[in-house]
Amino acid sequence: MSSTGIDQTEIDVSQYNTVTEGKATILFPKNNEVFYNPVQEFNRDMSIAAITTWSEIYFQEQREKLERKRANKAKKAAETGQEPSADDKPHHSLSRSDFTILEALAATGLRSVRYAKEIPNVKRIVANDLLEDAVLSIKRNTKFNEISEDLLHANQGDALGVMYNARGAAEKFDVIDLDPYGTAAPFIDGAVQSVTSGGLLCVTCTDLAVLTGSMYPETCFSKYGGMPLRGMYCHEMALRLVLNTIQTSAARYGRYIEPLASCSIDFYVRLFIRVYDSPAEVKKSASKIGMVYDCNGCNAFVTQPLSKLHVKDNGASRYTPGTGPTVNTNCENCEQNHRIGGPTWVAPIHNKDFVSKMLQHVNDHEGKFGTSDRMKGMLSVINEELDQPFYWTLGNLCGTLHCNSIPMVDLCSAILNAGYKFSSTHCQPEGIKTDAPASVMWDIMKGWVKKYPVTMKNIGELSPARKILAQPAKFEADFTRHQDAIPPSRHIKLVRYQVNPTPNWGPKARAGKPKKEAKPQESKKRK
Repeated sequence: MSSTGIDQTEIDVSQYNTVTEGKATILFPKNNEVFYNPVQEFNRDMSIAAITTWSEIYFQEQREKLERKRANKAKKAAETGQEPSADDKPHHSLSRSDFTILEALAATGLRSVRYAKEIPNVKRIVANDLLEDAVLSIKRNTKFNEISEDLLHANQGDALGVMYNARGAAEKFDVIDLDPYGTAAPFIDGAVQSVTSGGLLCVTCTDLAVLTGSMYPETCFSKYGGMPLRGMYCHEMALRLVLNTIQTSAARYGRYIEPLASCSIDFYVRLFIRVYDSPAEVKKSASKIGMVYDCNGCNAFVTQPLSKLHVKDNGASRYTPGTGPTVNTNCENCEQNHRIGGPTWVAPIHNKDFVSKMLQHVNDHEGKFGTSDRMKGMLSVINEELDQPFYWTLGNLCGTLHCNSIPMVDLCSAILNAGYKFSSTHCQPEGIKTDAPASVMWDIMKGWVKKYPVTMKNIGELSPARKILAQPAKFEADFTRHQDAIPPSRHIKLVRYQVNPTPNWGPKARAGKPKKEAKPQESKKRK
């Protein structure tokens, strides 16, 4: 007999394929075309680590807030000569020690079952899906894993309806997980309203062909409110477009977001974001959103925030429209024109303190996660990333000039020797983030071409390479090996970037109804 009060013998296991992931064992109907996708284990492992880390921070904040409140009351009581009331004295039960989760699009319930069995201090999980078959699957897997229905509740309903109904509820959801097949855009408005202040949104979008500008940029604008830029840094641009969508939606309700970790993973993006109530902070959102100018020839990029924030000596803030454009009509490096992307998020996309704590949690519970090696690798690279928007790639730098490939360590050494910073990026194995302007990057590459000349007769008269190389460098690039040219994450054996895990891997089929078995007479007719 399970803790749900229902005998597990009621479930005919022979009718299902069983899959064990983490502490959960899930039953998948054999007659359903949708099957378990092992590649997504990394997504679920990252989510468990992120929610657990967030909960520890959230509870600590609640305790500190309560202690400050008590201290202020005690101070006021001392000033008036009154004895502190019973409510002002320490009372452990007043601080939050549990939280709620909504999985808005739960499908088989695998994610919710893992949350119930692997995340501590969860009070209640609502696993919602619109399809009746999915809800039956969630209930079946809840029972099979001996989870109380008080802890994991299967709900059939429209995801937006469930979230909108929670807007005015006494208790909103502390964590909302959106993991749709495709875009999460239709669910963002409901999510930002129904999550508690300081709560966590976990958002997945799998429509990278749209977000990266590979096709239909107008579709990206209609879904996310910004134009994508195909090319060098398209995967980071995808993350920033989703963040912009969430922030602009939250701002309508006096709320603002704080990105904790924004991950570009395989064929999707996964973002962990806190949402807060603060009309004052919402005013700053325009200074965190901007346009991107991207050169059509050399891909040099410049961002332009939509607003400027001016802070006076007395601490008062004043906002003015951004000034620009921040580029000339033609690129100063190769004389080509510019593409315009955005509006998009141009502020930091990670909270390094949170990422450090999440990485420490993974290190402390390594055996808990089946993909711990990759988790440590990705979080280590994210923790090293500069906050500057976007990145260069070796392929773009060398391809533009038609020159020999420059070793990563030589390029990074030249950047450091020129007095600038650099980091890797988790979005692209050969990507380099730096605070060096485009002119410096091209001067460094001119120094490389000086060492390893290109054959100019093979380069067209109007080619960006010819325009760039025709301009004299403003400084002599120094390729002397710098002691910090190799990031710490490269010194240890980490799975920093994913390799193809299985043949024909990627997103699986959209959830559908079980296949119907043909009737005997129909089978004869087909024969």
